[in-house]
Amino acid sequence: MTHVIRAAKADDLQHLYEMAKSTGGGFTNLPPDRKALTAKLERAASAFAKTEDVVGDDLFVFMLENTETGDVRGTCQIFSSVGQKWPFYSYRIGALTQHSEELGRTFRADILNLSTDMEGQSEVGGLFLHPGERSGGLGMLLARSRYLFIRSHRARFADRTFAELRGVIDEAGGSPFWDGVAGRFFGMNFQDADEFNAKFGNQFIADLMPKHPVYIAMLPDSARAVIGVPHPSGRAAMRMLEEEGFAWENYVDIFDGGPTMSARTDQIRSVKEALDDTIVALDDKLGDHKQGEKRLITFGQLDSFRAAYGWIERRDDGIAIDPTCAQVLGVEPGQSVAHVARW
Repeated sequence: MTHVIRAAKADDLQHLYEMAKSTGGGFTNLPPDRKALTAKLERAASAFAKTEDVVGDDLFVFMLENTETGDVRGTCQIFSSVGQKWPFYSYRIGALTQHSEELGRTFRADILNLSTDMEGQSEVGGLFLHPGERSGGLGMLLARSRYLFIRSHRARFADRTFAELRGVIDEAGGSPFWDGVAGRFFGMNFQDADEFNAKFGNQFIADLMPKHPVYIAMLPDSARAVIGVPHPSGRAAMRMLEEEGFAWENYVDIFDGGPTMSARTDQIRSVKEALDDTIVALDDKLGDHKQGEKRLITFGQLDSFRAAYGWIERRDDGIAIDPTCAQVLGVEPGQSVAHVARW
């Protein structure tokens, strides 16, 4: 099978909606709400149509399509700069150390501080892959295509990039972290708060969330145990982020306590290691005859951007690629592509 990453279109609404219903909750960037998803697609269309090379309040949405069947099996998103419309909140884990001369003891208390430190950074998120497709490197194709899109449009993204990983959700669809922290102040369960945030934004957090630090030692065991822990389905995503050079720097999601991973944009591995080359030939011997190297290849700008796996062989004056990949990308000899090793 051949799959391609392409820009989302207005008629992808039903595909997005079906995927959103399959997430199992806690997936703020992909709410199962047609109105919210329509707004995302409209915002993405505006972003893809802009030609100014500046960092703005843009959202780019991409789809993973099986080119043989036309089925859409995954999606991912990039936010060029968060916090421009309303504050972007996280919890930062800090510490307070105090000493008592009388007791001769020093106490260290870990605390959660409400923070907007991520404002102005780019975010990669909204990645969902159909459970039946979680093999063959398609999750990595979805994830890494975003970094090559950023590389190809570098002036439109910030100097730092982060990703929020979904936190632990219990069998009933609730969040132990939410129940132990924010839920005590909001009078609403995790599912309702998460849905409201996905549809209307998080201004209600600014309105109702207490601004003073939260002492972790005062939280129930169930909440403490999940701080900075990804959902079981997100462990592979966390490993992929670590492979790209992202690190957890003690920031967690305010809803479910999942870890926020961050990196300097120019130091993201796929951004650093990608190469630009001109295609000089199409060679159907690549791949099937154990010739060449399988790599992630991208072509095009903005709404014409496409990414797929293909076979490459270096030639004296450029590269040869396999005809199937060339057809999927819509590229021909004489044109330039970006490519990076598959790992």
